[in-house]
Amino acid sequence: MHINFPLPLVAGHLIKRYKRFLADVLLDSGETVTAHCTNSGSMKSCLEEGAEVYLSPVNDPKRKTKFTWEMIKINNGWVGVNTSVPNLVAFEWVKVGLIPGLEGYTNVKREITFGDSRFDLFAENNSSKCFIEVKNVTLKEGDFALFPDAQTTRGQKHLQTLIRVKESGIRAVMLYIIQRNDVTVFAPAWSIDPDYAKLLVEAHSKGVEIIPFQVSINPTGISPLKTVPFSLQSP
Repeated sequence: MHINFPLPLVAGHLIKRYKRFLADVLLDSGETVTAHCTNSGSMKSCLEEGAEVYLSPVNDPKRKTKFTWEMIKINNGWVGVNTSVPNLVAFEWVKVGLIPGLEGYTNVKREITFGDSRFDLFAENNSSKCFIEVKNVTLKEGDFALFPDAQTTRGQKHLQTLIRVKESGIRAVMLYIIQRNDVTVFAPAWSIDPDYAKLLVEAHSKGVEIIPFQVSINPTGISPLKTVPFSLQSP
């Protein structure tokens, strides 16, 4: 189930990313524009000045930036950098049972609260309920896709709440959407956020499931690929 971008993307080359949420891009038309960068992390291993990028145009008069940065070409492959894409595709694919391990749900909702946390997805059928937190993965080290690429207290809070979800008798899942194809294994980024990594190990030991799912992204849209194995061992 390929999900198309709603509008044709605009090609260019990255000049620089700055202030976390902004990126200057030289379009192929010769115009220089400033695009919104949704990724608040370091974007380590997916930033390369001069690299090919694609932007999506935004028709919102309230937005200062008229483009959103969608992807960058690294190692001859596209890396998706828009952190809102994983939530969108996860919602659509869980609804139709395209993500292995998350099939068979008849009702899927977005942004549902449990305790003091709000989760990206809630899925249910006649016999099961499931809270799903979706994370965008772009960091690469060797063959490993790592998360997070910057310290995340919010991510730690989600793991703590997922443990409580599981203890209450409801299924709890961490779904990591990997938006690059040059990696084969998922792992927590111990060197960047050891507290998150330790919490993920604890959560998994208490029954929180980990599903790393690789997708293929290109200028036409995004397609599901496959689940990849994960390793929780500290280096």
